[in-house]
Amino acid sequence: MPDATIRLEPADFRGVTLVGGGPGDPDLITVAGLKALFGADVVVTDRLAPRELLAQLSPTVQLIDVAKVPRSRFTAQEDINRILIEQAQAGKKVVRLKGGDNYVFGRGFEEVLALQEAGIPVRVIPGLSSSISVPALAGIPVTHRGVVHEFTVLSGHIPPGHADSLVNWDAVAAMRGTLVLLMAVENAGAIAGALIAAGRDEAQPVAVVADGALPTQQVVRTTLGRLGEDIVAQGVNPPAIIVIGDVVALGD
Repeated sequence: MPDATIRLEPADFRGVTLVGGGPGDPDLITVAGLKALFGADVVVTDRLAPRELLAQLSPTVQLIDVAKVPRSRFTAQEDINRILIEQAQAGKKVVRLKGGDNYVFGRGFEEVLALQEAGIPVRVIPGLSSSISVPALAGIPVTHRGVVHEFTVLSGHIPPGHADSLVNWDAVAAMRGTLVLLMAVENAGAIAGALIAAGRDEAQPVAVVADGALPTQQVVRTTLGRLGEDIVAQGVNPPAIIVIGDVVALGD
């Protein structure tokens, strides 16, 4: 297996830099990420990266959009890997800009492994994960002394009971801490149903934060029992973060 140890190199690093762009507000990218972005020859970006920053790049910078839009345009991960390798082999300083953090359901490590296998130098600049930052910006702490001692971040893109699911929803329901769901809008009702069936209180407070960190941010407060119904009623669309737990009531 390729060496997975990544070290931050000097600003003139040539190869591919994976940059986590944060939750969407251009002010929430790290200083290191911003330096790498404005030093790039090529930027390979997805739809959740901070778009305002791209507009500020030099016109000489090549932008390659590899967005994966639900039920719409889709760029296969293998194609993204190929683009990164080809651009780096051409001697370009390449930035792979993602929303949130590269390693939190961002498939960033898949790109690292592909680049290492091709002999391409690669470094990673972490980003502010939406799983923590979006609830915080909506006034919700994922932990609070005397309320919860843990929080769990889960992908909701596969519903409970699906053959490909790797989540033990019964075990998750038995936990007392905060649950943070990413990519779960479509399956929210099914997830809520599974948690309630496994013993989670249907009256537990829930917040759905759509377009977090953006001017269009929308917060829907509901309960676990009404989650699926209220998401539909309020017209919530991805991207959205769903927070389940007693900490949600602290932000009321």
